[in-house]
Amino acid sequence: MGVSKLSGMQKQVLGLYTGFLRAARAKSAEDRQQIESLVSSELSSNAKEVDRKNFLYIEYLLHRAKKQLDQLRSPDVVGLSALNVSLSQTKHPTN
Repeated sequence: MGVSKLSGMQKQVLGLYTGFLRAARAKSAEDRQQIESLVSSELSSNAKEVDRKNFLYIEYLLHRAKKQLDQLRSPDVVGLSALNVSLSQTKHPTN
């Protein structure tokens, strides 16, 4: 059985996910649990809802996640809040 290689975007997503989990460790137990739950649900939701060929939107999500992770790494920040972005315009990209 062969091992499939991850694409560049998949590696970025996994790197961000582990980055969020590491950053959450530096927060209080309650904040850590909230962060881990939010990150996990966001990742799961995006995996189901976002068209894998919608590279522009995926790049946007990656960029947004990087900014959130940078903010979360700050000692002054205690947690994350969810940002709901409408997917109605993202499922079928227009060119």
